[in-house]
Amino acid sequence: QASRTTRSDEDRDIGWDAWGSWSECSRTCGGGASYSLRRCLNGGSCGGKNIRYRTCSNRACPAESGDFRAQQCSAHNDIKYQGVTYDWSPSPYDPSAPCALRCQAKGRSVSVELAPKVLDGTRCRADAFDMCISGVCQEVGCDRQLGSGAREDNCGVCGGDGSTCRLVRGQALLHLTPELPMRTVVEVPLGSRLFRLHAKGPNTIVIEAVSLKGRVDETSLVSAGSFVIGNTSLDFQRGTDRQTLRTHGPLNADFVIKAAYTSGKDTVVQFLFYQPISHSERDGLLPCSATCGGGYQLNSAECTDIRSNQTLPEHHCNSYPENTKPTPKLKECNMDPCPESDGFKEVLPYDHFQPLPRWEQGPWTQCSASCGQGGGWQVRSMLCMEEDMQGRFSQVDEWKCTHSPRPVTQQICNTFACPQWVAMEWSQQCTVTCGHGLRYRVVLCIDHRGQHVGGCGASLKPHVKEDCLVPVACHKPRDSVPVEAKVPWLKQPHQVEEQRSATEDPTFVPGPWSACSTTCGPGRQTREVKCQVLLSFTKTEVDLPEEECGEERPRLLRPCNQGPCTKVPGLSVGLNMQAKELYSWDDRGFTVCSATCAAGKQTAVVRCVSREQGEDVDDSLCDSSSKPPVIVRICSPEPCPPRWEATAWTSCSASCGVGIQTRSVFCMRLMSVDQQDIVTVSEDECREFKPAILQPCNQVDCPPAWETE
Repeated sequence: QASRTTRSDEDRDIGWDAWGSWSECSRTCGGGASYSLRRCLNGGSCGGKNIRYRTCSNRACPAESGDFRAQQCSAHNDIKYQGVTYDWSPSPYDPSAPCALRCQAKGRSVSVELAPKVLDGTRCRADAFDMCISGVCQEVGCDRQLGSGAREDNCGVCGGDGSTCRLVRGQALLHLTPELPMRTVVEVPLGSRLFRLHAKGPNTIVIEAVSLKGRVDETSLVSAGSFVIGNTSLDFQRGTDRQTLRTHGPLNADFVIKAAYTSGKDTVVQFLFYQPISHSERDGLLPCSATCGGGYQLNSAECTDIRSNQTLPEHHCNSYPENTKPTPKLKECNMDPCPESDGFKEVLPYDHFQPLPRWEQGPWTQCSASCGQGGGWQVRSMLCMEEDMQGRFSQVDEWKCTHSPRPVTQQICNTFACPQWVAMEWSQQCTVTCGHGLRYRVVLCIDHRGQHVGGCGASLKPHVKEDCLVPVACHKPRDSVPVEAKVPWLKQPHQVEEQRSATEDPTFVPGPWSACSTTCGPGRQTREVKCQVLLSFTKTEVDLPEEECGEERPRLLRPCNQGPCTKVPGLSVGLNMQAKELYSWDDRGFTVCSATCAAGKQTAVVRCVSREQGEDVDDSLCDSSSKPPVIVRICSPEPCPPRWEATAWTSCSASCGVGIQTRSVFCMRLMSVDQQDIVTVSEDECREFKPAILQPCNQVDCPPAWETE
């Protein structure tokens, strides 16, 4: 059982002799234990303990000496166990017996207790300073003192604040094949601590250790156990489909973690470690601009590897957000007069009255491409300008502006995809009830934000209509009315235009025919025809310009005949007066809102009603001149909730053997139905689960084929 302190209660010294001298340390390095004894002078009834411990030899052991527990296991390599000799290494940490010498045979599943307790000074576990003393795990602080309670931060600094390292974490989805049998997962630099890696999948974890001297060792982790790789102890656990690799560290070599192909199933890898901040900015001075008579000198910062004290490219330091590059400054230098001069030269210092030279940039040129993969380029001019005491600017040498970073003079622009035609699904309804007809679909020009715009090539626009066939024979209806009494059979098959409704493709939607303009004899009927489209986003019908409907517009006028007129003097006038008294217009409120959000519309409903029976009748019976005007009002003005909108799937990347299809998914929000104001918003605003952007396709075996060697 661990104890927070192993020092005897020195307040209870009654009956005890004085403490004896300290014993030799149990170890010469790496932290050992020493003890001191005392004896009881009153026959063994003294309170407290007769032994006390302290830590000793706390300096680190040489790297090549290896782990102390591993040394004790390997000491049994020449001793036969059950008649067989094995190469022994420490077993994984067992909290129930941290101070027993449990070892496992390398490459075997044999794990046994070779000794009831380890030597004093052996760590209870690799990731803590706690040590075993006389077979008991004692708590040791990071200051190597028994029971001090001192703790290391994640960077390994005793009592530190974690500012000398940074947390690195990530994950990777590995798809390995016989053609691509190995892939690097992550590079973990020397000195990293608390490294943990979890892998779900069958592929084998491989560790490549590169020492400071350039030695490379590669180890494949096939079976579970403790390993010493790159002079660093690691614990590896392996289940049926899961693998775990961990070490407290610090790593004594640069590790490259790889995955090697085992089977076709993908492997998901997650990793985490604390990386030391091993690079820093160091000030230096550039040469003076003049050898005499006064010049300028610019101080500069170099990226330096703390471990090797070598100068490295700047990107090594830029990868550490904790590093801030010092701002370069100008200073005067070589102020002694030149020999051939008159012995005096005035040098104006740079101060707040005379600002430092600075970069002045011109405007960006127009982008070389309006859109497309890779985008285009923009350039601009850049000059180093200096302001004199009178506020006048002049161009000077560029070195005078190197105290600040030179702004970029070239940049990529318009990297978004060009607008492209997007075809919706074909309408389900054919334009006829029998025989050959047409069906339609919506084809829109969509930009990278998912908005309906122009700019797509007309020659590339997919067709918006195609032939369709209704498998019903067209025939002349049979009835008993004499041929002479029937309206001539003008057209077959019957058009179903009166039953049309808006679809997801721009379509002409005709309204109902008006009553015949006459009560007898030949007349005419009219109707309203609109070009409309059904928005699947809000299930609302929206009016479009007529040119969006590529089909021929249905007719607006047709003849009608109410039969021969019979002239009865004074009858028509009496009927009209009677109709006005029997029928009247009745206000019925408003229609249901055309949309549940984004500013729909409601139209006032007016019906012609029989005053005598109170029932709706045909509008033609009421006086059209007294009909109330059409009233339209806005309803549900709030924007629609954000919703995912996806483009069509791309073609499959392979015709067999499993390919991949991709598509773009945007979080869109409809602001106004009438103006078709649709905006792209942050993906965080779409609460529903984001639709997949990848899917497998053509999951069939490829047919056998000959291959030549």
